[in-house]
Amino acid sequence: MATIFNSLPLFSIFIIQLIVLSSAAGFTVDLIHRDSPKSPFYDPSASRTDRLTNAVRRSFTRAASHSRKQNCLAPNNIQSEIIPASGEYLMKISIGTPRFQVLVIADTGSDLTWTQCKPCKNCYKQKAPLFDPKQSSTYRALTCKTRACQALGAFSSCRQDKNICQYSESYGDRSFSRGDLAVETFTFGSSSGQALSFPTKVFGCGFSNSGTFNETASGIIGLGGGPLSIVRQLGKEINGKFSYCLVDLESSSTSKIKFGEDAVVSGKGVVSTPIVRKEVDTFYYLTLESITVGSKRLAHKTKLPSETGSSFKVEEGNIIIDSGTTLTFLPVDLYETMEDELVKAINKKNTADPQRFFSLCYSDTSIVPPALTFNFKGGAKVVLPPSSTFVLNGDLLCLAMVPVPTTDLAIFGNLSQMNFLIGYDLEKSVLSFKPTDCDKQ
Repeated sequence: MATIFNSLPLFSIFIIQLIVLSSAAGFTVDLIHRDSPKSPFYDPSASRTDRLTNAVRRSFTRAASHSRKQNCLAPNNIQSEIIPASGEYLMKISIGTPRFQVLVIADTGSDLTWTQCKPCKNCYKQKAPLFDPKQSSTYRALTCKTRACQALGAFSSCRQDKNICQYSESYGDRSFSRGDLAVETFTFGSSSGQALSFPTKVFGCGFSNSGTFNETASGIIGLGGGPLSIVRQLGKEINGKFSYCLVDLESSSTSKIKFGEDAVVSGKGVVSTPIVRKEVDTFYYLTLESITVGSKRLAHKTKLPSETGSSFKVEEGNIIIDSGTTLTFLPVDLYETMEDELVKAINKKNTADPQRFFSLCYSDTSIVPPALTFNFKGGAKVVLPPSSTFVLNGDLLCLAMVPVPTTDLAIFGNLSQMNFLIGYDLEKSVLSFKPTDCDKQ
């Protein structure tokens, strides 16, 4: 069996634990995969095939939810369609004064951070104690006319009796969180005793929360691109920068995410592409111009008429990058052209996936497929090795990319991001890739 392929291609959930802190340079955080023995979600009875099946299902659910969120553009109709159990990370942080540690789902597809709070009359079961705002000297509920309350738009309401802004987050599986919008001190800390605190950060104190949330986590921390996400709120304190490097899951090392000047991606091999702002500002949109299979370049088929009407141009922001989605989802026309070229290049008989998750599979797991290059705007050529494009699915070797209708959202998933240092510069609206041995980060 070929050793270049990943037998556990599941970057769906990680635990984030602070390991290095520096107020000048930023801070670095460990990412632990949900199926690692270090994870509270770890199930020792689950087989490799079980874990892959679960990750793929979460990937499809998350992709469908992202598409629904993008296509619902009317402000009163938009819902935060992120499924709590699909493609998240976990993050250990502390809130309040004195510090109160919570374990929250970190989601690049959500903005508002919230946690369950006392008194909670309608809460899902949670193993850890609930945060009590009355015990914190730095907790402050926000009034209805504050800028943060207005930023929630249709997701906010006002408690007229106390003039307190209330939030309401609904998710695609009918899970929800409701409570007071507030500000509090967020602290990132480590067992070494080092800590870095950020005061007056907006979050939701949830007094009514229900649905499919896991009892291990206390809530969600939003890492999206919207104004209320934690990375946007940290803003100048991290110079609008964060980056991560995802290791191969066969590795004994852990992945890393960095904030601040430590997150700058530079040096030999770096390629960069613009981050495109669109109506749904939670997502990080990129512009995919083409895909190269081996040496054959395949133009992106999703195009819009140009101003002249006689020629065409590639749509800006036609794909998002999402560290919480396992697979890569491509428009059906582009996918089918790419698959045809892969079949020709591999020149082996393919086999149908009995679970019908994957479109292209081989029973011969020793095949060595050609490299795929994703060509993004600005000349950013991201060359994906076979270990990032094909995964072991039971006894089959399958392409970890699937087609979606052209009306759905295309997603550059985390398998395609393996062993790249990926940097987000939100001040310059630029995303950078650098081929990197993430084991050494």
